[in-house]
Amino acid sequence: MAVFKVIKTIQFLHDLDDVVLFIAKDNVVAALELEHHIHTQVESLIDPNFPRRPGRLSGTLELVAHPNYIVLLEQTDTTVSALALMHVARQYP
Repeated sequence: MAVFKVIKTIQFLHDLDDVVLFIAKDNVVAALELEHHIHTQVESLIDPNFPRRPGRLSGTLELVAHPNYIVLLEQTDTTVSALALMHVARQYP
């Protein structure tokens, strides 16, 4: 079975850091658990059968990494790039 190379962009990592720091103000353990969970979900994208859905922007996909957070993705024949992390309430594009 073919697998994808997973790329975590600087923007994605920055977005995740922002979320973790915000949550850690109230609950450090919850923040670290969320960070671990989202990283695990993104790493699972090496499997081409791991669920992802069509993105709202043309040429993108979305990973529902947590009920409150989605990861914006770009996929080629060999790679999946995590472009950004967004709260589900955020309006985009």
